[in-house]
Amino acid sequence: MVKRIGLVIFLVLLMGASISYAQDRYAIHYRYKPQTTFSLDAPEQLLLEKSLDRRMREGVRVDSMDLPVSPKYIEAITPLVNKIQYHSKWLNASVVVATEAQMAKIAGLPFVRETVLVGRGFYADTYDGKKESLRIPVSVRLKSKRTESYDFQNEILGIPAMHEAGFTGAGVTIAVFDAGFNNVDKISAMQHLFEKDRIVATRDFVTPAVTDVFRMDGHGTASLSVMAAFEPGQLVAGAYDANYILCITEDVQSEYKIEEYNWVRAAEFADSLGADIINSSLGYNRFDDAAMNYSKEDLDGETAIITQGAVIAAQKGILVVSSAGNEGNGSWETITAPADAAGILAVGSVTNQLEKSSFSSTGPTADGRIKPDLVALGSGVTIWRQGDSPGFSSGTSFSSPQVAALAAGLWQARPEWTREQLIESLLASGTRSEEPDSELGYGVPHFLEAYYGKILDQEEMKRAFIYPNPLDGQELFIHHGNEKGCRFRVISTAGQVLADEGLHRTSPNYPYQVRINHIPPGLYIIECRDNVDKQNFRLLVR
Repeated sequence: MVKRIGLVIFLVLLMGASISYAQDRYAIHYRYKPQTTFSLDAPEQLLLEKSLDRRMREGVRVDSMDLPVSPKYIEAITPLVNKIQYHSKWLNASVVVATEAQMAKIAGLPFVRETVLVGRGFYADTYDGKKESLRIPVSVRLKSKRTESYDFQNEILGIPAMHEAGFTGAGVTIAVFDAGFNNVDKISAMQHLFEKDRIVATRDFVTPAVTDVFRMDGHGTASLSVMAAFEPGQLVAGAYDANYILCITEDVQSEYKIEEYNWVRAAEFADSLGADIINSSLGYNRFDDAAMNYSKEDLDGETAIITQGAVIAAQKGILVVSSAGNEGNGSWETITAPADAAGILAVGSVTNQLEKSSFSSTGPTADGRIKPDLVALGSGVTIWRQGDSPGFSSGTSFSSPQVAALAAGLWQARPEWTREQLIESLLASGTRSEEPDSELGYGVPHFLEAYYGKILDQEEMKRAFIYPNPLDGQELFIHHGNEKGCRFRVISTAGQVLADEGLHRTSPNYPYQVRINHIPPGLYIIECRDNVDKQNFRLLVR
């Protein structure tokens, strides 16, 4: 069983939340979706503009999954149950609190496809502020002046180069699904999120009537910090300028399938608000009720409810980034749901020697697909969970959000890319992209290689060339010389200089990048000159 993917031990203090176990939680799945209020011809009634813009970029049409559960069905089941927790439009289902006898009546209704027991007992609608679950990571220790760890975890992904280029996740919205975000509102490294209104929405799907998500558990705090913290000298995360949606989907007090339904409902919520990325440092295979358990054969990309939700989110154009799991040195060994989903990025863990962490779950999926997709540092990651300074912890929980942050910066840099193009670029940039396997996947990704394409080999570096040529758009790449800077000019065939500027790059291994603006179609001379060499190229602009 994997609840929160992190090498942690748990100290649970139960001091006052009202819990009843007289009734259980069920999912009611419906056969149909009749509508009288909403129409697919008026998508603005269903989704915010940002969500519709994402669908337009992805070429995805609004469909019946975007319609809510039928009000007729809700009206029919309401008097037959004790409480409705929420409805899921993607699953066309309602999650309710009811008795077994009540559910027997509901199962006989003609519009009900099936009913599923998803959780034993239920939480009351109120929260008195006293119940807390404190997690003490095995590897956490106080951090003093040491900063090598966060420097290293950023460096191997190319985060410093990404930041130097001005890409910090601005304009990208990341939804974070976890067990709680205790202390996020108090940690100094997170205050910029509040000062700049970077937290655009929060929601607790475990206890929906509770509005405060900055409580209960520090696992989500740690995962968020690896993406969003900004405290120079202590922890600067990859996407500190991104916007965030924080959702509690994981119940720290028990392990039942309702947490998968919570996840799907949170994904719907994030989708409706226009989330670009979901980071989920959660995974499921074993439950408190053994009848709910998954087998390894179930990790086929379509069986687990949470996997179904991740696939739907990907089809809506959201990049889902999921921890692969920490089962590598246990009897289970392999990934956990939803890491088996197709069209998402499952992230494993490596050590500071760039070798697989012993705990990192391996693939493949039950149907033979390579998992994990990518890896990042997961052993001894600098995280911020509580207090005045960061600490260290281990787990794929903390490698996953690093890749999500990298993806946010890359998507800021390449806003025209679809989700599929973004994934392809990240995979191609991996250190094992030529020989992916089921331990490290495509390896450790890197911003510069994902942004520019494959690093030139030594023979290619000796050549000078430009591309694309002919130029159909505005972005031109130039391979020239071994310096980090050059003088760039665009000259017409009549000898007129149309552009003259200095270009810079982080390494001679990468091309110069320049935008050719306001130049009419025709043939031009591109001149590049550095301290050592000068080269002219002919460029056709269409």
